[in-house]
Amino acid sequence: MKIATKFLGEVEIVERDILTFEHGLLGLEEEREFVLLPIDADLPLALLQSVQNVEIGFVVAYPFAFKQDYSFDISEEDRAQLQIEKEEDVLTYAIVTMKETFKDSTINLLAPVILNVSKKRGKQIVLQDNKAFPLRYPMLTLEGSGK
Repeated sequence: MKIATKFLGEVEIVERDILTFEHGLLGLEEEREFVLLPIDADLPLALLQSVQNVEIGFVVAYPFAFKQDYSFDISEEDRAQLQIEKEEDVLTYAIVTMKETFKDSTINLLAPVILNVSKKRGKQIVLQDNKAFPLRYPMLTLEGSGK
């Protein structure tokens, strides 16, 4: 099936790749179906695109590439909602606020997007220890990459 995207134009997706967000994203509770699309094989970035609404698409980043000590616990309630059975089924992304230059862009470490890739379920959570990781963490360099 083809969908229109905010940043990549029209793309072909497979229905089994659609991720269901039972509660939507923060502030977008009515948007429940998204797809994760690669942007660039050399960067830890992707596009989290609404299947229904072309205007709702977010650049997301693999947060551990930018902050190696990033870690948090997923609550039992969130584990149940996401139907998490195995740790290897979980992928974490963080929404990026793109600025004019990449070095001025930030990543939201306070409210990560958790995906259960085997069950095709997703949820954005807000970390309880909001002092540990900021809402706007600078994406200056990939940690450990030398870039």
